[in-house]
Amino acid sequence: MPAAPLPLRDGLDPTRVRMPDVATGATVLEYLCARFPQDAARLTEKVADGEIVDAAGIPIDSDTVAKPRADVYLYRDPPVEPTVPFSLDVLHRDENLLVVDKPHFLATTPRGAYVARSALVLLRRRFDLPELSPAHRLDRLTAGVLVFTVRQQARRPYQELFAQRTITKHYEAIAPLARVSGFPVTVRSRIIKERGVLQAREVPGEPNAETVVDLVDTLGSYGRYRLHPRTGKTHQLRVHLCSLGIPIVGDNFYPSFREVADDDYSDPLRLLARSIEFVDPLTGAIRRFESNRTLDPPTPLFHPHA
Repeated sequence: MPAAPLPLRDGLDPTRVRMPDVATGATVLEYLCARFPQDAARLTEKVADGEIVDAAGIPIDSDTVAKPRADVYLYRDPPVEPTVPFSLDVLHRDENLLVVDKPHFLATTPRGAYVARSALVLLRRRFDLPELSPAHRLDRLTAGVLVFTVRQQARRPYQELFAQRTITKHYEAIAPLARVSGFPVTVRSRIIKERGVLQAREVPGEPNAETVVDLVDTLGSYGRYRLHPRTGKTHQLRVHLCSLGIPIVGDNFYPSFREVADDDYSDPLRLLARSIEFVDPLTGAIRRFESNRTLDPPTPLFHPHA
């Protein structure tokens, strides 16, 4: 993807919008207003103020005709967002890496309604790091170790470590005590996640997801589990524990979806990216980072009528 002609603004990248594949005779502004009708007034203002530019960085005007497959760039107006009331703690920082201990309820990157409420934007603003980029991602509801690259030259080597599964990851979860015995157990299944569908699901076929699950502590009617994913499918850990009959405490997706308000922080998903270990691709040193967060079971611990 070509570099954007606009710099970061307040921690946010500009948005790229591609014009239609064929010429229609419409202007860029007409196309944008038809595609985003709820933002038509602001788009008109942005064009009048010279805030929408082409790939060369030249502002478009109200008469600029949309060229097939041409790109234009603009800054989104960030939504008004409440602050996530939990700390984003730094575990390590050097010239290549920034490693943080992400809290629950904070997105990794801007998406949808979570723009300023994302670790990437918060860290870019806090440390003035315009080239900061995530080496991997954690779900918004998952807490724990999250690795960013600081400069563009270091981005690819670290991202490739995660893409090639050469990272050792351990997670921790709180879930009901399992009826199965003989831990640790290895769960293998085929998991698919369809676009537009909230839940991932297991289907017949060749396994593409594998997780080692171990019970490490008993907390009344709950257990503390150590999870070692050997693959990285969407919602893999949540799906695999649910398949064992022990859905993670606080999971509003599995086994069934329930709506939770954005500002309801009362029952976090008890899933934590506890540690990450890898051989540094630039220095050859062994790197290990561990979360300082703790997971607490719900109260009461005992459910005599369950």
